[in-house]
Amino acid sequence: MAAGDGGDEVRVLQNLRGKIYDAKHLVPNKMRDFFCTINLDQEEVFRTQVVEKSLSPYFGEEFYFEIPRTFQWLSFYIYDKSVLQKDLRIGKVSIKKEDLCNYTGKENWFMLQPVDSNSEVQGKVHLELKLNELITDNGSVCQQLVVHIKECHGLPLINGQNCDPYATVSLVGPSRNDQKKTKVKKKTSNPQFNETFYFEVTRSSSYTKKSQFQVEEEDIEKLEVRVDLWNNGNLVQDIFLGEIKVPVKVLRNDSFQAWYLLQPRENGNKSSKTDDLGSLRLNICYTEDCVLPSEYYASLRNLLLKSPDVQPISASAGYILSEVCRDKYDAVLPLVRLLLHHHKLVPFVAAVAELDLKDTQEANTIFRGNSLATRCVDEMMKIVGKHYLKVTLKPVIDEICESPKPCEIDPIKLKEGDNVEINMENLRYYVDKVFREIVRSSISCPTLMCDVFYSLRHLAAKRFPNDPHVQYSAVSSFVFLRFFAVAVVSPHTFHLRPHHPDAQTSRTLTLISKAIQTLGSWGSLTKSKLSSFKETFMCEFFKTFQEEKFTESVKKFLDDVSSTESKEPSGLSEPVHLKEGEMYKRAQGRTRIGKKNFKKRWFCLTSREFTYHKQQDKEPIFTIPIKNILAVEKLDESSFNKKNMFQVLHGEKPLYIQANNCVEASEWIEALCRVTRCNQKRLNFYHPSAFLNGNWLCCKATVENTVGCARCTADVPADTQIEIDGDREAERIYSLFTMNMSKLQKLEEACGSIAVYQGPRKEPDDYSNFTIEDSVATFHTLKQIIDIVEKLNESHEKYQKKRSSSAKYGSEENPIVGKVS
Repeated sequence: MAAGDGGDEVRVLQNLRGKIYDAKHLVPNKMRDFFCTINLDQEEVFRTQVVEKSLSPYFGEEFYFEIPRTFQWLSFYIYDKSVLQKDLRIGKVSIKKEDLCNYTGKENWFMLQPVDSNSEVQGKVHLELKLNELITDNGSVCQQLVVHIKECHGLPLINGQNCDPYATVSLVGPSRNDQKKTKVKKKTSNPQFNETFYFEVTRSSSYTKKSQFQVEEEDIEKLEVRVDLWNNGNLVQDIFLGEIKVPVKVLRNDSFQAWYLLQPRENGNKSSKTDDLGSLRLNICYTEDCVLPSEYYASLRNLLLKSPDVQPISASAGYILSEVCRDKYDAVLPLVRLLLHHHKLVPFVAAVAELDLKDTQEANTIFRGNSLATRCVDEMMKIVGKHYLKVTLKPVIDEICESPKPCEIDPIKLKEGDNVEINMENLRYYVDKVFREIVRSSISCPTLMCDVFYSLRHLAAKRFPNDPHVQYSAVSSFVFLRFFAVAVVSPHTFHLRPHHPDAQTSRTLTLISKAIQTLGSWGSLTKSKLSSFKETFMCEFFKTFQEEKFTESVKKFLDDVSSTESKEPSGLSEPVHLKEGEMYKRAQGRTRIGKKNFKKRWFCLTSREFTYHKQQDKEPIFTIPIKNILAVEKLDESSFNKKNMFQVLHGEKPLYIQANNCVEASEWIEALCRVTRCNQKRLNFYHPSAFLNGNWLCCKATVENTVGCARCTADVPADTQIEIDGDREAERIYSLFTMNMSKLQKLEEACGSIAVYQGPRKEPDDYSNFTIEDSVATFHTLKQIIDIVEKLNESHEKYQKKRSSSAKYGSEENPIVGKVS
């Protein structure tokens, strides 16, 4: 099968994950309120909470999002929060998209760069240039440069609104600077200029002027066309949006038409100091996957899905993937998602857990390390247990974060005036409440988690048949230590809170988390419970607990969540909360006197309905049952001159919504499409633009309920509650195998050597840390992996050739960067 077959179905998918840690030595060197943003070019897509009164703010916020558009720069801005004035940008870290691979998965300190308006650009411009020869009235020949500025795409928002752009077109040389200007286009990020300008390049020999200026043929080498984009400031100063430069020599006697990426001014940032603005610590992981049509991954997918059945498991493709990757997390994430998508995760986890248990000598250390088995279960719980955590912990976590009570009980950390007895009562109140919610939650535990816990429990009992407690510790080491306790201490990571909590609340959550870990282990400890504490103050705190009562509650809970009895009917009685957030909606004109303007509203999506509210926690103003949604599609910016808009089509008029940025818009569209994909009355066609002033802007039809003029986008290949794209995970795994091909080949050589010589390894080679239980079976799997990867390499090379030939340099898809040579 050629890579060209189904080439149109190739998807280029980008995502970004990482963590914003902290900043230091910020200017001005005073206690300030700081926050940090993430920007794709000039579009803000993520914002941390404000850290108050700090010299070295610790943000501690993790981020993950899909990137739905092309971009040039990824930037992190540090702001000084102001109450009465505009927030002040202290400095930035800007990384070119091409350079992001140099920082992937690494924790780095970045020096802050100054924020200069001349360097803050985004967007592209479409230009046509031509050199004409003209014969003057006296018969002499001169040349004329024709500059046709057609349009721009993707100009930045100015103060949250579409800009009022115009362009200046200049012919610049050693001794000339002729400039002309387009008309201003109002409220648009994609202006259509369609204006043509004429410049005399080679003057006729009869030309005379005071300067006696003449341009000979060789001087064309020194001329260039410069196009500058500006936002018209009306009463304030115009804002620079970017520029391009094209040497006239590239034209000769031909016309030249191309798209160009706007560039910062060459003198931007040059004169500013960069050594005294401070620095920012970041961990960034950017990935870009070219996902081929599904059939290309059939061989790789089948080989990976056979992993649970391979004997021994260490010879399986899934296990080998984790062995060759430097960071096991890179392998675990796509592997777990792929196996989960195809219902093969439980037997794989059971197989690798059994291998794990072979090396476990003591029952009290069971599943405590970071092995493949424990990481797979961790990742499974994050994916499958998302809703379970929300219904169990979110209300109590919200109470702790929004109305915090002092809970410090460490004598060393107590502040003057603190009452340790009152603090202990407060902590006990929170611990009791969190514990009570957990042990009552077994009915909501997802079936898949229960199935995994059931397998782990029986494997542990089989490995240590004389220890009656090990069946409980096998489960509690995950559900308490690695799930609930971690979610309590880092609620923002599990989407229980929007941001990292402040220092005092974080300390309270840490103490609660320690307590929950201890209570969770009480059902499985054979030694004295209090002896497990390192801190004396925690030992004193737990003397107030009745051990038997808590031990029985823990055991009953662990019995329930490691049972294979179905809990689905009860679990589905509550609607699944999928997404919520603040966006803008356009008035739908349901009342005659109502204005059709945009208003800020709080939106909430569950598995049953899509609602919007005047404010968070208020009753809904408008409700659309999920079964009534007919389509969810993007809305053309031209409809209302607003970016990041989408439409929800239902029985009444379309609901038009504006998200705050491109990432948010993409996430809402995907979530709504996922939850409505099985609706029987889904539309096949829709209108990409709005119905305004008596006609559809897209097709000019005058009947409002006429059939749409564009085909609806395909269904999202994902589960309603578990967002998994199987082909994308297979592509990610292929990429990991490709990056580690040298290790695969060395491992293959090692297996061949062991199989031939049947002897012990004489010296530690690169493969000495790998697990090779059966060299023949492992060799066979490795050969299959290498063959599959080589075939996929060929398919990717064919696609890249087709892509480069179809999107030539200078096209809208592949615009020119910098000067044309």
